[in-house]
Amino acid sequence: MQEQHQLTELDSGVRVVTESMDSVRSAALGFWIGTGSGYEDDDRAGLSHLLEHMLFRGTERYESPEIDQLFDGMGAELNAGTGKETTSVYSRVLDVHLDRAFEVMADMVWRPRIADEDLAQEREIVLEEIAMYEDDPQDRVFDVLGEAVFGDHPLGRAIIGRREVVAGTPATDLKAFHAARYTSPHVVVAAAGSVDHDRIVELVQRTLGDPSRARHEALAPADLPSRAVARRRFVAKETEQYHVAVGAPGLARDDERRFALRVLDGVLGGTSSSRLFQEVREKRGLAYSVYSFTSAYAGTGQVGLYLGTRPDNVATAMRVVGDELERLLADGITADELQRGRENVKGRVVLSLESTTARMNRLGSSVLADMPVLTVDELVERIDAVTTDDVHALARELFAPERLSAAGIGGDESVFRGALESVSPALAAAA
Repeated sequence: MQEQHQLTELDSGVRVVTESMDSVRSAALGFWIGTGSGYEDDDRAGLSHLLEHMLFRGTERYESPEIDQLFDGMGAELNAGTGKETTSVYSRVLDVHLDRAFEVMADMVWRPRIADEDLAQEREIVLEEIAMYEDDPQDRVFDVLGEAVFGDHPLGRAIIGRREVVAGTPATDLKAFHAARYTSPHVVVAAAGSVDHDRIVELVQRTLGDPSRARHEALAPADLPSRAVARRRFVAKETEQYHVAVGAPGLARDDERRFALRVLDGVLGGTSSSRLFQEVREKRGLAYSVYSFTSAYAGTGQVGLYLGTRPDNVATAMRVVGDELERLLADGITADELQRGRENVKGRVVLSLESTTARMNRLGSSVLADMPVLTVDELVERIDAVTTDDVHALARELFAPERLSAAGIGGDESVFRGALESVSPALAAAA
């Protein structure tokens, strides 16, 4: 599998990373910007997400409908996303249309119009998005868990932001936010597929505009607490199911144990053969959706598990979860589980690299985070090096009962608190 990437840092500070794939006629292109909700204080909570929306509202050269028509006319995809530490604008396009797509996307990223009348309309759309999100307990419970795990730290806040910030931020402030965050040192341009590296570099230089945009806001995550603090959070809402999530701080994105964590996640709840899926869903029918998850940031991360179930099943389902966590911490995983877990992770990695979009995402996110872009052989070597002892030690550290926080959404907090007793009495009594 061909996988040789090229990386160039321009004098402006923009980094360009590409990977050519001779067997395809398409290209995945992304602008990765080093800003997200994790770098926002309370007064600006949600501006990264609001700004991402405004990128599609037009530039000095292109009106919003024209952008849609151009990409539809090329049969191309155009989208964007905001995360805790990144914002990305990305497309997949036939190689013959790459130059035109690049020019439009560059204009969106570097020169969005951000006019008062457009902001007034987009603000209402984002407020509707916030209302929709608040009506969806299966999504919202993860942000409630984030508040429990990270407390007042920005990583514990919903990416979508605060309603009052979205409603009250004028266009002048959003323009200033863009000018400080969307600057050359904060941007990586990534491309994969039928691409030529030198041509992408040339396009970046041609479309960047004024490289003197060196005045930029130095972004650094807020200080993290020195130790995990267990908290319990509950949102009362009449729902058909109780939505419960349990978690704790995890590993930073550059922690070498991240390969063992991927195996652990697969064994615990990340696959259909995992312990939680088999014990809670397949054997007992206590939930339709039950799984574990991980995320990684600069300096920290998060581990957790989720289940949604009817009120009369909450206590029983959480008792099974508690038993599985206790068994994991006491006994670790078996040799068969290790083998299956390692092969699962390797399979997902290799299969994903058949996608131009997945390759572009890997390039952009890695370079933006100053992480090495590992080859498949390097990844396989690190995954194969994971042992049962590695996984057991990590499980005992990350899922220690005293570290766990919990979040729930449902009709009655006493039902939620009682169910947590099965996982950890200390968790049920947490503040």
